[in-house]
Amino acid sequence: MIILDTDVLIEVIRRGVKPGDWAISIITLIEFLRGVSSSKVSAVKDRLERAFTETYCRLYRKLKKRDDLISDADLLIAATSIALKIPLATLNVKHFNRLRREGLELVNLAQLGLW
Repeated sequence: MIILDTDVLIEVIRRGVKPGDWAISIITLIEFLRGVSSSKVSAVKDRLERAFTETYCRLYRKLKKRDDLISDADLLIAATSIALKIPLATLNVKHFNRLRREGLELVNLAQLGLW
């Protein structure tokens, strides 16, 4: 299984790539569910939140201590990937590369049939 960052998900949709064993983070989910009723968004958020809250806080503290913070959105995406032990596919390697030593695994986009 691979977690798709929002930019990769958009490319997958644009290019009509056949779906694989993929997942999305809470941030990507929120971006796609903005128009859905709040009761459904809340249920999905609560379910996923338990999986990555602790990981997010640990990563935030480590990056803050190193004075190397990234955006909350990117940190939530990375925390989801790390907590679930699922690789992340992203075009934004610059932001996510610094989290490899924390357990983040990045995917070669050729595996998705994009390049």
